[in-house]
Parts: sequence; structure tokens; C-alpha cells
Amino acid sequence: MSYIVYDLEMTVRRKKGQIAEIIEIGAVKVDIIEGLPQVVDTFQSFVKPVIVTQLTSDTTTFTGITQDDVNGAGTLAQIVRDFAAWMGPDEYYLCAWGPDDQRQLVQECRQHGIPTDWIVNHNNLQKMLSKTFKLEKHQQMGLKPALEMLEIPFSGSHHRALDDAINTAQILVKLFDRVQFRRNKVSDESKIETEIVYKTDHFENLPFASLAGLAGLIPNDKKLPQQED
Repeated sequence: MSYIVYDLEMTVRRKKGQIAEIIEIGAVKVDIIEGLPQVVDTFQSFVKPVIVTQLTSDTTTFTGITQDDVNGAGTLAQIVRDFAAWMGPDEYYLCAWGPDDQRQLVQECRQHGIPTDWIVNHNNLQKMLSKTFKLEKHQQMGLKPALEMLEIPFSGSHHRALDDAINTAQILVKLFDRVQFRRNKVSDESKIETEIVYKTDHFENLPFASLAGLAGLIPNDKKLPQQED
């Protein structure tokens, strides 16, 4: 079982009616090696927006991502295939800081006809930290304050997907023996089914199966064996 800690950067929404689109995905793979969680690999890719193709100055200022960065990138469908190939065929937990990235990812995948059944075993590390330290619901911590509380130095640049994923993975490693990861699928998350969130600030077969076929990594007519929960 791998632990995939990911982070998304989106275009900045300033006015009502504007939408946010994913423009970067960063992720860290954590495996258990000799009984201890260790970072073993990273993934980073820009994503080309397709609804509003021109980045605003607010987006570039907030994220540091430029128009040239996204112009040369693949669409979300292409990058999701790359992401799935990088994650590999084994079982995994998906982990993010807070609920917003999962909501955005599910919404955009559905909007563009990209399979979502690979978005499984999703865990909100922000919520898990709050539960571990018995914080009140209104005390949901930002990433930087959480790192400070755990005495983990922040590395890289804030609001860049890979850097935020790396820092979030350090929290996972630090809390690994104190938290319990859960299995689930998108259809189990009623809020994700009904709520669309644009914001800047389960288990059936192996979850890789659908996207592996999409990526051409295994034939679509080859079904993986049924997995026991």
C-alpha cells in the first residue's frame, strides 16, 4: 500500500461567476520501508486550462505559475493519465490537506468526462491532524501553522503544488503512527456528489484499473481480479 500525498494549484477566482481551473498537480509517494514511512518519489506537472486559457496577473502573482508554463502543458485528461501511470498498479491511499482539492479534482474530472473511480481511499490530513490533537472544528489549521506546531521546517514555495505536497507528506510521516487511514470511494462522499467548490486559499477492483486502461497501460478488456475489502 502506497500513500499518495497530492496538492493542486488553481487559477485565482476574484469575481462572482468566475471559475477556478487546475493548473498544476504535485504529488509525493510514501511507501513503508522496513516498517517506516518514507518518501520514495515525486510527481509534478502543469495543466493547461481549457475554459479560460489566459492566466490572470492575480493567478501568476499568487502561484508563480506563468502563461508559458501552462501553454506547454497537457490538458487535465492527459495529466491525469500521467499521474495514474506514476502512481502505479498497487493499492494506495490518496491524501490531501483539507477538502478543497478533492472537490476541485472530482468536479473537473466529471466536467471533462475523465473517470473518477481512481479517486479512492481519500483522506483529509488536515482533519486527521485536528482529530489527533483534539482541536475544535473551527480550528482547522493551515499547512504552515501545522508544520510549525509539529516543528517541521517549511521547504520550498507556498502555493506551488509539489512544494506543498512535500510539506504535507512530512506531516503524514510525522503523524503516521497516530492516525488511521480509511478506505472509501467518491460515491461515499455525499458532499462531493452535490457540492461544487471553486476555491483558491470503496473499494472495488484495484483503483488503478480504470485509468490504466485510459492510459493504454493495460487493455480495456482485461479486468483485474476482484479485491477483497
